[in-house]
Amino acid sequence: MISFPPFALEVRGLVKRFERPAVDGLDLAVRAGEFYTLLGPNGAGKTTTLRMIAGLMRPDAGSIRIAGIDALADPVKAKQITAWISDEPMIYDKLTPREYLEFVAGLWAVEPPLAEQRADELLRWLGLAANADDRCESFSKGMRQKIALAGALVHEPRVIILDEPLTGLDAGSARQVKTILRERTRAGGTVIMTTHILEVAERMADRIGVIAHGKLVAEGTLAELRLQAGERTGAGASLEDTFLALVDAEAQAA
Repeated sequence: MISFPPFALEVRGLVKRFERPAVDGLDLAVRAGEFYTLLGPNGAGKTTTLRMIAGLMRPDAGSIRIAGIDALADPVKAKQITAWISDEPMIYDKLTPREYLEFVAGLWAVEPPLAEQRADELLRWLGLAANADDRCESFSKGMRQKIALAGALVHEPRVIILDEPLTGLDAGSARQVKTILRERTRAGGTVIMTTHILEVAERMADRIGVIAHGKLVAEGTLAELRLQAGERTGAGASLEDTFLALVDAEAQAA
């Protein structure tokens, strides 16, 4: 049996500055097989954090380890076990979904028979089988988002990083995406996701991190976050009330 490191992601002292610090000494650890959601107000540093973890942006300071791999020292090896999906899907319009998945699988050196099998499974799970041979240029944003997700999953990544993946999806499509992500964690994969849809975080996340001003200000299950919010919320407070109380407490302390 293959033994995986206990942590799928370990971030220590992560810093990224633009005109001001966007990420400011962030520490974060996500367990293997966990569904982890990162919440924060606009400008809190969520997307910048995920882009650095995915290897799309280099930090000014700090360390990133993905499944035990030093992602800054060996970015290619880290990316081989990682998938990145942004809120703006980028696919090739002149290809069909089947051709796009074949192309992406080839980049990851997935053997053609296995690539074809995985493509068929992903297209079926995401409700795209009927459109498998249509050109992507005519697709809605929701369909494009699902194709981008299929492309990210075709090489069976161990860590899936998503930035607002449900943006622009209708209820049916959102359910399909949520189902496939849950299936991945049940199979031992790890999902790290940002979302502004607090109901999604409340229903799906094993643990939730709250980020503000580039720092992790609270972390845990909803019950644990309620305890951290203290008297600002009641015992049965919603995630929305708990989140707002934690962010407000951080703003007052800043």
